[in-house]
Amino acid sequence: MKPTSILRYITASVCIATTLAISVTTNKDDVEGFFAKSKSQSGHTNNWAVLVCTSRFWFNYRHIANTLSMYRTVKRLGIPDSNIIMMLADDVACNSRNIFPATVYNNRGRHLDLYGENVEVDYRGYEVTVENFIRLLTGRVAKETPRSKRLMTDDQSNILIFMTGHGGEEFLKFQDAEEISAYDLGDAFQQMYEKKRYNEILFMIDTCQANTMYTQIHSPNILATGSSKLNESSYSHHDDPDIGVAVIDRFTYYILEVLEKVNMQSKATLKDLFDTYDYNLLQSTPGVRDDLFDRPLDEVLLTDFFGNVQNVELTESKEVNNSLTEADPALVDSDPMFIEDPQAETTSSLKQSVPWSQEQSHTFEIGNPDQSQTWRFVAFAVLSVAMGGALFAGSSLV
Repeated sequence: MKPTSILRYITASVCIATTLAISVTTNKDDVEGFFAKSKSQSGHTNNWAVLVCTSRFWFNYRHIANTLSMYRTVKRLGIPDSNIIMMLADDVACNSRNIFPATVYNNRGRHLDLYGENVEVDYRGYEVTVENFIRLLTGRVAKETPRSKRLMTDDQSNILIFMTGHGGEEFLKFQDAEEISAYDLGDAFQQMYEKKRYNEILFMIDTCQANTMYTQIHSPNILATGSSKLNESSYSHHDDPDIGVAVIDRFTYYILEVLEKVNMQSKATLKDLFDTYDYNLLQSTPGVRDDLFDRPLDEVLLTDFFGNVQNVELTESKEVNNSLTEADPALVDSDPMFIEDPQAETTSSLKQSVPWSQEQSHTFEIGNPDQSQTWRFVAFAVLSVAMGGALFAGSSLV
């Protein structure tokens, strides 16, 4: 083969390989950029909440109210009912002792009916058992179990697990009939990790000696917090003389006081929440265990667990919504017991703006093929000119 032909062959091969490399890299950047926009900073793409009241009977009214209060909050912040599993004895609203039938309140003024008209209880009455709870977490449910009773999570799911009831050192009672131990809970979380059923978990428990319930957790990416340490009780916040029992616990009350100041665009973090813990208010020693958790608490948004990932594809440049430039609502004082309809609030927030954590800037839009094609055409034209020049120069040299 003549030297001229060899030089031309080598030059053409290099140019073609470069062109293909640029095209493939651009495609990869497009795809990765698209999926990156669908993820939050924590890497999760969906949120779930498991809310468990392990008590029954009228005198445990406050535990029902704790759970329903948390249910209302996560719905307001965007987690849909399809991603909320609630286990509730549900024997209070229609109890014969309830002088306000079909209602549950968490405040003495009875400003907000937690039971309302849109509450979905997934496990009710005697379905609230240790076995069902562990099967729910680990995915070992019967084949005939409906979707509403399944925790359909994956390795990109952030899960809030909230539990309330009566407990002791490393155990939590279920309806005064059985107990779940800290070892049972730790084993269930380990199974979830091995089966890739979560990205991160926030485990929150309000009960006596609550902090002992997370001592046997050893799986990664689990953050835990409880209302009281070993040998301490957790207390109710206040009662309603007309109802005749306590209507909410202190730990849950003061958590809600923070969460009611948060909306779906809030920049408030878990550190902000944990910094509000005060023994003088709670009358017990709350705890936080973060040694298994990878991210710094001041970088973990409250909405990473109490809210929902909102996937929004921007199709054109628009002025950033004014609500994103206003002061963080988490810094504004608010009474947690005076809140508008959560459904109306959620709908309004969704229509007004994109969540602040949503990725706003990117180089290529996979939904905008013209942009990518233009860059590929320019790159191809430049390389074609370069290739022609190289061939001409090679011929001249030979």
